[in-house]
Amino acid sequence: MPRTTAAPRPAARTAPRPARRTAARSRLLAAGTAAVIAAGALTAAGPAAHAAGRAPGHCATPRLTAAWYGDNRARLQELLDRYGRCNPYRPDRAKPVAVFDWDNTVVKNDVGDATMFWLLRNGKIRRPADGDWHTTSRFLTDQAATALAAACDGLAAPGAPLPTGTPAGTACADEVNAVYGTGATRAGAPAFAGWDRRTTEPSYAWLAQLQQGWTAREIRSFAAAARTENLAAPVGAKQRVGSGTATAWVRYYDQQQELIGALRTAGFDVWISSASPQPVVEVWAEGAGIAADHVIGIRNTTGRGGRLTPRLQGCGSVPDGADSMITYIDGKRCWINQEVLGVRGAAAQKVQPAARRQVFAAGDSDTDVSFLRDATALRLVVNRNKNELMCRAYDNGDGRWIVNPMFIEPKPQRTTPYPCSTSGYTERDGTPAPVRRPDGTVIADQTDTVHQPSN
Repeated sequence: MPRTTAAPRPAARTAPRPARRTAARSRLLAAGTAAVIAAGALTAAGPAAHAAGRAPGHCATPRLTAAWYGDNRARLQELLDRYGRCNPYRPDRAKPVAVFDWDNTVVKNDVGDATMFWLLRNGKIRRPADGDWHTTSRFLTDQAATALAAACDGLAAPGAPLPTGTPAGTACADEVNAVYGTGATRAGAPAFAGWDRRTTEPSYAWLAQLQQGWTAREIRSFAAAARTENLAAPVGAKQRVGSGTATAWVRYYDQQQELIGALRTAGFDVWISSASPQPVVEVWAEGAGIAADHVIGIRNTTGRGGRLTPRLQGCGSVPDGADSMITYIDGKRCWINQEVLGVRGAAAQKVQPAARRQVFAAGDSDTDVSFLRDATALRLVVNRNKNELMCRAYDNGDGRWIVNPMFIEPKPQRTTPYPCSTSGYTERDGTPAPVRRPDGTVIADQTDTVHQPSN
C-alpha cells in the first residue's frame, strides 16, 4: 500500500469506555473464549443449538449470502451463530468485539492515497508554518527536507497552501508524492530514517502530518469530495497528479459490507482500525454503517482554533507528540487495547488476556498482523501476498485463520513460497528475520494456495 494517515477525534469520542461496560464485555469474552478453547476451534455447537430450537423464538441470526472463497462463508456464519445475540448460552448482553482494517480490507484501494491525490490536485497542502520541512515529520531526512524546500518553498509563504494542482506547482506535487508514495525523493535519496518498524510507518503518518493547518471538519470535507470522485470513477480509472498518473477509483467490497452489517445486527461491537488519517476514515466508514466513534485512525494533536498540528497523538507509554506509535503493526494492538478495551498506560502495548480481546479481526497486510493474532475466535485475511501475514495465516497453527482472495482484482498466485523461515519478519530496526510462532519455533516457508475466487 503506498500510503496512509489520520487526524484526531474530539475528546468526547476518545474518552475511556465506561468501566461497567468494559467489565461486562470482559465477562462475555471470558465465557466465549473458554468455549472456543474447550472445543479446540469454532464448531457447529452454536448453530446446532440454534437449529434445535433452543434460541428464543423471536430472535433470528443474520444469514450471509454473498459469495466467499471455499468454506469461508460457513466459518463466518458459525462466528455469527456462536457469538451473536441469539445464542441462548450467552451469559449476558454485552457485545463481543470485531475489528476490521480498512484499506484493501473493507474497500478496494486506499482511501489515504485517494485523499492525498485529491489534496495535491486541489492545492490543499500547506507549506510548513515555520518554513522547515523537518517539522512535518520527526523522521524526515535532510535530503528529503532539502528536496521539498527546493521544489515547493518558492510557491507560497510559510503556512499558506501550495499550488500543487497548477502547472507552476507540478515539481512540488511530484516531490511530495514521491516522498509519500515511495519513501524516497525524486532523486532516490531515503526520505525517512530512524523509526521503529513495528510501531509506525513515517510515510503513512506523513499524510496526516501534512494536514496541518486545517481543522478536522475541513479534512472531512476534502475526504468526502475525494470519496465522491473515487466512487463515481470507473474501475481501473487513472488521474493526473503532478506530472504523473495515479489510481482514481475505490470500491466497497459487497462481502465486507454485508459481514459488517450482519455482525452489528447480531450484537457485535464493530470497529475500524486503519493507518489512514482519522477524519478521512470516518468519512468512508460511514458508508459501511460504522460511526465515527468506532473508527481508530492516525490522529493529530490540535492547536489554536481546532487546527491540526503535525504532531500525532500517542498510545500506551508513548506521549502525544512523540509521533512513534500510530495504528501500524504493534501500534494497532496498542490503539485497539486503549480505545476499544479501555486498557491504559504501558499495559495497552501488551497482549491482553484472552477474555479481554476481540473475538474477530480482518486485515490484508503485515500492518494488521498483531491485532489479527490477538483475535480469539476467527481471523480473516484478504490475500495481498504480504509475507509475514500470509506466513502466519497459512501456518494456521490453531485453526482460526481463514484466507480469502481479494474480492475485486484478486492477486495472482505467488510463484515462489513465502520466505517464512528466513526473512518474512521485519525487526524493529528493519532487519529481516524468520517468522516465529508464539512458542518460538520457526514457521516453514508457505505455498500460496488461496489466490482466486471460487466458481
